[in-house]
Amino acid sequence: MNNTALFLRFRTGLLISALALTGLAGCSSNSKWGFPYVAPVQQGNWITEESVALLQKGMTPDQVRYALGSPTLTDIFHPDRWDYPYHYKPGYGEPITRKFSVWFVNGVLDRWEGDKQPDFQPYEEKAAATPVQESVPAQSDEFATYPVNQ
Repeated sequence: MNNTALFLRFRTGLLISALALTGLAGCSSNSKWGFPYVAPVQQGNWITEESVALLQKGMTPDQVRYALGSPTLTDIFHPDRWDYPYHYKPGYGEPITRKFSVWFVNGVLDRWEGDKQPDFQPYEEKAAATPVQESVPAQSDEFATYPVNQ
């Protein structure tokens, strides 16, 4: 084998190795664009400030369940305490954890405490994170007319 053929094989092997290493570099855990895909994990109850505002002392367990939803945790050793934990681990980024508990005395709501709850629903999260610029539609004296199907 002559030197030119040997050089071409070496260069081709070097090119294939470089492409393979470039492809594997995308697999690092810090890359959002690489593999493997890391799915977000959401566990627990999503409670809002609005649902916490519905709570009042003296509510029955059914009324609390209507306001907050079914509790994620009920302890057999503490049946008068309901826990509403929430944990969200995005594929990339910092996890979010919130806790909320309610206590019943003699079958009615006595007190509640926990972390500050958000004022939006999970599907509104991206909208709540960025300010919305409202546009005012142009006013018109005429009403639009639409054909009526007969």
